[in-house]
Amino acid sequence: QVFSHHCPFLMGPIECLTDVVTPDTDIQVTLSIFELASAAGIPCEVDPALVNVLAGSKTDGSSPEEDYKVACLLLVFVAVSLPLLASDPASVYNTEMDGYNNNIHCLAKAIIHVSAALFTVHNKNIETHLKEFLLVRAAGG
Repeated sequence: QVFSHHCPFLMGPIECLTDVVTPDTDIQVTLSIFELASAAGIPCEVDPALVNVLAGSKTDGSSPEEDYKVACLLLVFVAVSLPLLASDPASVYNTEMDGYNNNIHCLAKAIIHVSAALFTVHNKNIETHLKEFLLVRAAGG
């Protein structure tokens, strides 16, 4: 906010660029814009640093299709594990910490950011996969 107040001529164009990004925008262009916006302190839908780390950590010998299947299976694993995590005794709200002992309050944000980065790496629709995640969770596993 301070930067926007003192340098609106610099922050304005960056904010305009982030507004132009749509799901149809080329992935490399999107990541470049998000990298610029992230460096300027503007929150982005997809964390470009996380995308770069995930893209660089592909295992040797595995195909992109197999890596994509592993990403999908990760979301299924998380969806199936949610009831177990919720019933964990450490999943009790702690007023002293203003949160949960096992940090389960951070789980939703982590699921969104990691899945957004994973499916950006595989050039897939993030929203569709998150809807599928909710359907798997609603079905009970």
